[in-house]
Amino acid sequence: MRVLDLTQDFSMHTPAFAGYGGPAIKWIKRLAFDGAGGQSLESTMHVSTHLDAPAHFLSGGKFIGDLPLEFLVGPACVVDLERMGIGDYEIYGPEHFEQWERDTGITIERGDIVIIHTGYHRHYPENWTDRSKVDETKYFIRHPGPTREFAEWVLDRGIRWLAVDCGSGDHPMNTVIRKMRPDEAKLAEEKLGRSLDDLFPTPDYQIMHTLLFPHDVVHIENLGGQIDEVLDTKVTFGCFPWRFQGGEAAFCRAVAFPDA
Repeated sequence: MRVLDLTQDFSMHTPAFAGYGGPAIKWIKRLAFDGAGGQSLESTMHVSTHLDAPAHFLSGGKFIGDLPLEFLVGPACVVDLERMGIGDYEIYGPEHFEQWERDTGITIERGDIVIIHTGYHRHYPENWTDRSKVDETKYFIRHPGPTREFAEWVLDRGIRWLAVDCGSGDHPMNTVIRKMRPDEAKLAEEKLGRSLDDLFPTPDYQIMHTLLFPHDVVHIENLGGQIDEVLDTKVTFGCFPWRFQGGEAAFCRAVAFPDA
């Protein structure tokens, strides 16, 4: 069976999302002195390839350990938005995914997982397949993203859950990044030709989390690895976090099975 790893690397150098602490890893035992090697790890969950649970944005929502394997494994449509020319700061919406269906002849069925390929995974510092285009600022601050219209379409189409090859399921200017980087927010407005307040009104803040998570439509963030090998196809796809009881998110291994 052919197995493709769509997971980014994880190390002490892996950047976390804005406002979250990155990993601290240290050796606490050495083979020479203790007869075995041992390490300790301290980290937030929003680092490298990870799965958000509903509890990340929903009081009383499901935790990682509540999500069964049969929910986390299934048919996935890999939608290549990069091919459509969607770039820095730009907005994607239902029209791009419906155009993708027409172009490929593949229908996004109810219950399908949708993998969103922007191409920005190449700019992640932990992109193990090719480190020649690493650009942490471009990766986190400038990737394209959706508005409320797309989030509502996801619910209407009955999509099971999502995975994205960038820093957030939301547009970066619909996250805390907008306040942290007003210089980039200005550039985004210039590029889009519209006010960010109009595009992302306060009730729509992080809409891909707040609107979808109450329906258990969760997402993987920081997807990458061998994703370019499955573009514009439908594959069997699996997300494998640990059985983290009480976990609002978890590191995960994201795996595509193209021949399954």
